[in-house]
Formats: sequence, structure tokens, C-alpha cells
Amino acid sequence: MDVSYAQNLEDYVLWRALGDRRDGFYVDVGGGHPVADNVSCWFYLQGWRGVVVEPQEQLARAYAFARPRDSVFCGAAGARDGEVEFHEVDRLHGFSSVRPEAAAVAESFGASSRVRRVAMQTLDALIEREGAREIDFVKIDVEGAEAEVLAGLDLARHRPKAFCIEAVAPGDMAENWSGWEPRLLGSGYEFMLFDGLNRYYAAREAQDVIARFPRVKPEWGIVPTFGIWERAPVNAGHPDHALALRLVRGLLAALPRLDPALLLDLLTASLPRGELDAPASAQAKAAALDLLLPGEGARRARERLAALDAPNLRAFCAKAIASDEFRIALARIAMSYDGGQLVDGETI
Repeated sequence: MDVSYAQNLEDYVLWRALGDRRDGFYVDVGGGHPVADNVSCWFYLQGWRGVVVEPQEQLARAYAFARPRDSVFCGAAGARDGEVEFHEVDRLHGFSSVRPEAAAVAESFGASSRVRRVAMQTLDALIEREGAREIDFVKIDVEGAEAEVLAGLDLARHRPKAFCIEAVAPGDMAENWSGWEPRLLGSGYEFMLFDGLNRYYAAREAQDVIARFPRVKPEWGIVPTFGIWERAPVNAGHPDHALALRLVRGLLAALPRLDPALLLDLLTASLPRGELDAPASAQAKAAALDLLLPGEGARRARERLAALDAPNLRAFCAKAIASDEFRIALARIAMSYDGGQLVDGETI
């Protein structure tokens, strides 16, 4: 294995157990980002595909571009089909869960959260819709709701060769598997390994998997981990450093020519989706201008643009990015990359 994309070498452990193959099928519940801290990404790169369950819309949408072979369900997995309240955490998205206590832990770290209703389906329904006859592994990371996810999986009908299940409580890392492990053991699965975060199991009939399964937590550094690399444009050791520099320079050079709708999306990506359609109050205008023209050097421009009249915040932002002040700001950035200014060195 060349590199691990997972938080705790979970992909390395599963690779050791399942063998070095160029095809396979996984079910990744709580997939998160399609690359960062992702257990199934390495397998996807080997030609595998699977079902990914991810309730957070921004993360779920990213799979369509990065991993188009996967079938992504933007919702929660549970014991029944329907809807469920989902506690979505800003920034610390790994704490997002149907369990409110996970969001409470994130809030103790200074993160905010909101509650919204999301679709919920059983793993049985998701697997059957995909027509999967053989499942190599199921990974579950749902911040305390593992029992509910497993309740929606008929282990007599679907027999994953291996399970990787987060087994500690969010925040305090206390043991959290007593509510669901007995069902796995009673359904013909053998405990293989606890790595301090996850517990691994193998189907009793998959003797080849059991024979290969590591029984000791692998040492950190046994393979490179993608998480150690800083942002690609600034870290020369990043495997995509040269590509990132080319893209950054090309994008910055093209800023004045970008479609206004794309610019608006880029600059307001951090705003809640409904906020742009709300009335453009003075406070909302000020916050939007802080995104569009940040910094002390743009203070006077912000003061002038705050007087723009618009029915909602989206229309206000559209007017702001059509202003002389904003257009010249883009041109000032682009001039170092579009041939207008001679710059020595390889700076971004």
C-alpha cells in the first residue's frame, strides 16, 4: 500500500485483511469528505466502488466530482426508512450526527451546530437498490449511532466479509460498543482488532480474511499518511504541488474573466444556503462585504458599497461584484499572474 488516506490507518488494516485486489465493493457509512480522513478512498483508487452514506450536503456533493463510480446517499442510515433529526456541526464536521450529544461535544470546543431533518434509509434498502451481491467491508462512523445503523442490516441476508466500526464515544473516547457488538458476535462474526478508535470484525465463513487480518494495531508511519501534507500550493513535498501551483496561477490570472455567478458562489460559499435569499439588512450587507472585500485596505470601498439597494442579499452581492471597486480588486490580484507585472521567483 502506497499511502493511507484514513484517520487511523483503517484503510491499511482493511487492505491487509482483504488482499491487494483491483475490484471490490464497500459500504461507507459516515463517509465524510471523499478524500480527507476517508477509509474507502484508497480502495476507490484501486478500482473498487460502493455505497457512501453522508448526510452533510456539501460533503456528499463532493463525491460526484471526485468519486463518480460511488453511489452516494445524502442522508442517514438507520433502523427504518423515513426521516430523522440530524445535528450538523460547522467546521468540525466529524462530530455531526443524529445523536445530539455529539454536537454538544463539538460545541464545547467552540463549534456551532444546527438541527435539520434528513432522509433515513436502512442499509438493507441501500444495498439492495445497488444490487450488490458481495460486500467486502462495511465501515461505520456515526458518532454514537452505530447500533441504529446495524439494526437496519439483515446479517442473514447480507454478509460483509469485514466490519470497521468506530467504537468510542465522541469527545471522551469511552468504550461505546456494548450496545451493538453482541449482535455481530451472535451473527457469525469474530472480533479481530481494536485500534483505540475502531473495532474490526470478520465473517466466520471468510477464513482467508481472518487469516490475513492484523491482530495488533499497526504502528503509525508504517505507510505514509495523506493527512501529514499541508496545503498543496504551499508545500513543495505535496504530491500535487506542481499541479496546484499551475491551477492557482491560472485561476488568479483569469479572475477578471470569471463568470459573475461563479465568483458569487466562490465568495459566499461559507454562508448558509438560505441566507442569500433573505432581505439585505444593513448588518447582512456589512457581513457580506467583509467576505467580498476583506481587509483594512478595502474599508472605504465597503462603506461606499453598503449604500447599494437590493431586494435580498444575493442581489446585493451581485451588485457589489459588478462594482468598480471589486473589478479593480480582481485586476490587482491578477496582474501578478496575467503578464501585467513582472514577478521573480516561484511565489504563489
